[in-house]
Amino acid sequence: MIGSVSIIGLGPGNVLQRTPQADQALSRATDLVGYGPYVQRVEAPASVVRHSSDNRVELERARHALEMAMQGRHVAVVSGGDAGVFGMASAVFEAVDHGPQEWRGLEIAVVPGVSAVLAAAARLGAPLGGDFCVMSLSDNLKPWQVVLRRLALAAEAGFVIALYNPRSKARPTQLGEALDHLRACLPGSIPVAFARAIGREDEAVRLSTLAEADATWADMSTLVLIGCVASHLIPRPDGSVWFYTSRKVEAV
Repeated sequence: MIGSVSIIGLGPGNVLQRTPQADQALSRATDLVGYGPYVQRVEAPASVVRHSSDNRVELERARHALEMAMQGRHVAVVSGGDAGVFGMASAVFEAVDHGPQEWRGLEIAVVPGVSAVLAAAARLGAPLGGDFCVMSLSDNLKPWQVVLRRLALAAEAGFVIALYNPRSKARPTQLGEALDHLRACLPGSIPVAFARAIGREDEAVRLSTLAEADATWADMSTLVLIGCVASHLIPRPDGSVWFYTSRKVEAV
């Protein structure tokens, strides 16, 4: 008997932001596979086996899931946000691409989730109203010079830029370097948002400008969103602010 693999995006953390399709897929699972905090986030019967692992062993995790599916298990591989956005979906298909031929016959489904950039944008207002790009500042799988070049090109193109994995204990300086790199090619008045743990109890939002943005305001639970020349802030009577990007782009 051959089982299946469902690669599931759990959303940004609030159970209300998890899709019914994700809940349906989780209800069929015999095994949960993923980074420890994401596996623990899922409520499941005691009969469901949890396979938690560290956040830098994605390929090993994917291979384990595929091996269990070949044994007839129905495996849920879970990621925060959307599994296809810096999540486990690409790792599973990379494992299939370079693995045994029989893995290609497995039933594998990707179940979308609400990505952190979408949750943060909704909390802020409408910062993604125009064209935007999403980047990871992690250089675990790509050279740092590639990251900097992509940042400069995105800024030159006029994209709003959403940064995942902005800062960690192992990478304490790179967000600061990235902000300095952008200051060289964007006006200092560009709005910047630090959106942390959106939808969770420890949610925090901080708005600034590119000139004043401080990298120490971010951690690995933070989505950093950098506006463009078409981005604007709307102050409100209660002191809060809406952040939006105009749909109209002027000719250059």
